[in-house]
Amino acid sequence: MRRILLAVAVILAVPSLVSYIGVLTERSDSTLSIRTVEWLRDNGARGLVNRVENFWYTTFQAPSTGGPALHALPRQAGVTATSGKGVARVKLYRPPNIFPVIHPALAGEGVWHATYAPGGSRPPVLVTQFRPEALYPQNVAGVAWIDHTRTTTWLYPGAQEPAVTLPSRGPEEIPVSKRSTLVASFNSGFKLVDSGGGVVVGGHTYAPMHDGLGTIMRLRNGQVDVRAWSYGPTAPSDVVYARQNLPLIVINGHLNPNLSDGPEWGATLGNAVRVWRSGVGIDRHGNLIYAAANDMTVGSLAAVLQRAGAVRAMELDINTYWTSFITYRHPGASGAANLLASMDRSPQRYLTPEDRDFFGVFLR
Repeated sequence: MRRILLAVAVILAVPSLVSYIGVLTERSDSTLSIRTVEWLRDNGARGLVNRVENFWYTTFQAPSTGGPALHALPRQAGVTATSGKGVARVKLYRPPNIFPVIHPALAGEGVWHATYAPGGSRPPVLVTQFRPEALYPQNVAGVAWIDHTRTTTWLYPGAQEPAVTLPSRGPEEIPVSKRSTLVASFNSGFKLVDSGGGVVVGGHTYAPMHDGLGTIMRLRNGQVDVRAWSYGPTAPSDVVYARQNLPLIVINGHLNPNLSDGPEWGATLGNAVRVWRSGVGIDRHGNLIYAAANDMTVGSLAAVLQRAGAVRAMELDINTYWTSFITYRHPGASGAANLLASMDRSPQRYLTPEDRDFFGVFLR
């Protein structure tokens, strides 16, 4: 009987072993540990992985309140040296500086800086950082503002996400032919299996869309928006791309009243665990706003985007390995820099083939 049971166990283990070996040998830009965890998620251990992650972050990685105050903000590598005065003289719309949460404010806190050196008096991307929570005075959030009148934003599939069958996944990186006008890039949302959302690529719906979910989308007239989807399972003909990821966290300029409702925020780390989180919103003029920080809940991320001027906003991906916003100081993707120095991934991330889908921002 023992021999029979052992033989059965070996036979049952073979498909899993073959699957795991396949994951380890396929082309990927992710580390072995990340690929192993993702394989466990996709092969029946999703609940176990989520419980372990929740225990780890809440028991061993939870930030302590209080502590010594910062005396200066971390250096933002991507800002241009001449950005401040040039932006202040521009008569066209520019976002007001972000009013600080903690007083007294640190030098440069909430003040916008340009990132693209040839941007002149109309910089396409502005960035800033500020301390978003008085209880956590050492935590710093990074925010980027993208001028829709000067830029165009595109969604690019990665090698593995979105996990749908596409006629072509494209280069899975920023196309070399478009790098001469590249000014920024940033991460997309959860894996579709975690968000329960849909995706539209090239005007075709590859995973059914769900009404009520937060969606970043592009129309054929070039407009990029963040809104709650309301068009049914198949995208209308004027939608070029759409990527969903959980409900909106900012609605009509107000925080979603259900931010404390754990089940609404996905099958990963929910709403209350403090981890790296990222989000994207839109201001009242139609400009995109991206935000990211460590030790964020869904509610604190929403508050960052609201304070930065977002009237609608959605959460994007979470965890240190997936959160990226990268700026480029010069044409040709030169001078790449992370929005926050503490971001884990290299600023060269989207210049080589990438596992997850992502967004590229280019000059018009």
